[in-house]
Amino acid sequence: MRTSRFVDHPSPSAPSSSSSPSRLCVALACAEGEWPHQGWPDAEDPHVGRALHVAPPYRELREEGAVDVVVLRCEEPASAFPVLLGAMGAVSVPVIVVSPRRDTETVIEVFRGGAGYLVEGDYCTCMLASAVMAATVGHTYLSPVACAALREGVQKASGAGTGAGVAAVAGDAMERLRSLLSPRERQIMELLSTGLGAQEIGLRLRLSEKTVRNNLSNIYAKLDARGSTDAVLRWLGATPAVRI
Repeated sequence: MRTSRFVDHPSPSAPSSSSSPSRLCVALACAEGEWPHQGWPDAEDPHVGRALHVAPPYRELREEGAVDVVVLRCEEPASAFPVLLGAMGAVSVPVIVVSPRRDTETVIEVFRGGAGYLVEGDYCTCMLASAVMAATVGHTYLSPVACAALREGVQKASGAGTGAGVAAVAGDAMERLRSLLSPRERQIMELLSTGLGAQEIGLRLRLSEKTVRNNLSNIYAKLDARGSTDAVLRWLGATPAVRI
């Protein structure tokens, strides 16, 4: 049976006393099998300093402040994700799910649960690092395939079982919601809904990351959203159901 362990990567360029507090601790929770990226995080990673490998029943995660982000690797998120949340109890930290499942239903349920989603084979360790950093500031990161599944599912849900008149009313309501945003804010929301983080959005729009985050704060206020997950669901016309 695997034992839990911390993997420390002290910064080679600075004393640990000055660099460690600002670097994140990530729990790598594997519902089955081994963590697939044994070399991650890299020893010189400027953001992630420690990786805590945990196996079910994930008791280590009940300690407040033990980790900053949890990455769950599992075959079946529908069963493994609720088990993880139950094990965490009252401890609330961001979660990212890594799974081979790419069907719309699975992606939507994980997203509605407030977690990021990376489809195996659809991301690299650089994207994983971006997802971890995004999670710490409230952004729900999706790999491209997961993002496409979410958008497809929302579009189907918004049109399923409705007549042309109802669909038109829903479309008008969404347009009124979107009209609350400035042209720049609408650009940012389009990119946010494709799974990009603040840094990547800034690079696309040639804005500083700080400017993007300031815009996101304004967007959340205008959309009456509790964070990026809620905002994206509202932007896409879905009913939010976000874990608090």
